[in-house]
Amino acid sequence: MKNFTLILFLACWCSLTYAIQQDETEDSQITNERIQQLLNDAEVSVNMLDFDNAIAQLNSSLELSKSINDKRAIALSSSILAKLYYLRHDFDKAITELQRAISIQRDIDDQNGLAYSYVNFAKILMAQLEKPRANRYLNLAEEIYLKLDNEVYLGIVDLNRAIIILNTENEPRKALNLLQQARTRLSDTNKVYELSRLYYYIARAHLDLKNYQLAEENIKRVLDIAYAQNFGGMIMSANKLMSKLYEETGDFESSLAYLQKSFARKDSIIAMNNAVLAEQVNARYGVDALQSSLNELSLQNAEQERNLKVNKLTTILSVALITILSLLTLSLYKNNNLRARANELLQKKNAELTKAKENAEKASLAKAQFLSTITHELRTPLYAVTGLTHLLLEESPTENQKEHLNSLKFSGEYLLSLINNILDLNKLEANKVEIMEASFDLKKRISDVLVALKNSADEKNTKIHFNYDDSIPQELKGDPLKISQILINLIGNSIKFTEDGDIWINVSMNSREGNFVLLDFEIKDNGEGISKEKQQAIFENFTQGSTQINRKFGGTGLGLSIVKNLLTLLGSEIKLDSELGKGSKFAFQLKFEAKEVENKLNNSPRIEVEPLEDKLEGKHILIVEDNKINQMITRKILEKQGVTCEVADNGTIAIEKTKEKEFDIILMDIHMPGISGIEATKEIRKFNPEIPIVALTAVTLDENLDEFFLNGFSDIIPKPYKTEEFFLKINRQLAIRESAV
Repeated sequence: MKNFTLILFLACWCSLTYAIQQDETEDSQITNERIQQLLNDAEVSVNMLDFDNAIAQLNSSLELSKSINDKRAIALSSSILAKLYYLRHDFDKAITELQRAISIQRDIDDQNGLAYSYVNFAKILMAQLEKPRANRYLNLAEEIYLKLDNEVYLGIVDLNRAIIILNTENEPRKALNLLQQARTRLSDTNKVYELSRLYYYIARAHLDLKNYQLAEENIKRVLDIAYAQNFGGMIMSANKLMSKLYEETGDFESSLAYLQKSFARKDSIIAMNNAVLAEQVNARYGVDALQSSLNELSLQNAEQERNLKVNKLTTILSVALITILSLLTLSLYKNNNLRARANELLQKKNAELTKAKENAEKASLAKAQFLSTITHELRTPLYAVTGLTHLLLEESPTENQKEHLNSLKFSGEYLLSLINNILDLNKLEANKVEIMEASFDLKKRISDVLVALKNSADEKNTKIHFNYDDSIPQELKGDPLKISQILINLIGNSIKFTEDGDIWINVSMNSREGNFVLLDFEIKDNGEGISKEKQQAIFENFTQGSTQINRKFGGTGLGLSIVKNLLTLLGSEIKLDSELGKGSKFAFQLKFEAKEVENKLNNSPRIEVEPLEDKLEGKHILIVEDNKINQMITRKILEKQGVTCEVADNGTIAIEKTKEKEFDIILMDIHMPGISGIEATKEIRKFNPEIPIVALTAVTLDENLDEFFLNGFSDIIPKPYKTEEFFLKINRQLAIRESAV
């Protein structure tokens, strides 16, 4: 009976102990959840610059954390408080709080909290322009986040690296690469404050690059987030950035409106938090509060002593003060008169400068429009010159006639090259050139350029030597058209000034980091060379080495100017080493992304593309052209290939003929009376989506090539064209249509 009683007592005691432990566990879990919620709320309040609520929430979380001895939460409270001090530019107190947090986090091995503190430390060091130390703390945070596989916070690290580059290196393109990487990593995050920072610095980078539309789009994203979440500091900064954008674009009224919004938010923040921080933060530790009281008492005693001394001197100073005030009043009166006259003069000068700026902008716009219009108008008669020359050369001319026709052909091609150079320069000066990203084979691209320039080199009896580093990946990502344009101008320049000589084109690998390669380009010749005093000037518009060189070799001096502008656009620069009479060497570097996964060599077998079969004979083609001479030339060129042609003088006739008859392909001019070629193509596509329609037009500065394809064109042949390109593109479209049937 005694044993049974003992067993019953032990069972009851164990049950009671287990129940107490369960209650304690549940209470602890509830407390932990409450602490985490308070810390999250405090961070949100800090981001909103609502320091009053932030301090109250931090104090509550600190008391709860101490009650259960949660060191992780205590450290995180200090880290968030450091962020608060950082936003108020009290960096010494912020560093003290972070050092306290980091010490605790290292002791308890809180990796997440430690990385968060490292990122906050880096922000403080960034604000103090200590770039190397800031990068070291970001490296420490990145190591932890990589181990934890935390993509979101790796994105935050990328964001802060980009901010360092923008603030200390002034390299917006380099910063944009990191910002785009951060944007990918933060795409699914709920950290809206970090997203607002991301869009703000993307906008800043685009503003530095004068990409005003992209800058404005990203500032609007910042403002949408900031107003929705009441992020006061971000509202203030974004409005200020928008004000700067409108100032640069000349919209001074909008600039002033956004600047006023920024100042209004700043005043609101100051009014809300000015009296709060000193009272509540010092209450957090008690020691600071006690020290504050002692300091106040000491100040009161000092104030009493000071008042006694001041009373003794009052009588003496009164007379002196009246005299001084009288003199100051007279001086202020004179200064105000001088200041008023100076302000009036300054306003007059500002008005003159504003007017001069507006006149300069109008002149620049007028120049761009004039060049665009005149070059477009030159292409139409030039099309007749090149087309008729081609037809006459195919009609078995005498040797004497053939010589004259070849001279005419050369002159037409030279004039076309000049027009293209003026258009390219106009685009670059008007900031209408964009970088295209595409995969391409660099070695093949350079080989194609050399094939195109071979005849020019042969005429000069000049040998071209091409050396290409086989360690360069075969497939690269970049802008192949601009690479070709740079090389055509540089190699063409060397051919022009090198007779009975040699030209070397060398491309080598400089370095490789991950998927990115840095390549060295060198174009060297043993031609005329350039004197030292002329080496900088040749990169300016319409400039050559000398008047004698201009008379001897001809040319406009635009090629090297275009090269310099294109390389600047691609983030590089041209270097020149030359000696008069001994030759020249042009060198530059470009960075590309390698597309293949493995390190494939360029000497691997390559499949050659077979030439297109001639499919023109027997085909029925509609030529839509309002110019009678151009109609005749295009028709004769095609009929010599066994083609049956019909002509439509405008877009309306073209639509009717396409409805009535079956054509194999349509060659469509763009600028015509009545409806344009684009409008005619859109109408034809409504009832015949299959027929190939090729735009045969003189493309101008204001036209966007994408517009042609979006409106239903199959391809574009710019006028005047080379006959080989003309037939190649038509045959390609015919082949595509036949394969689809």
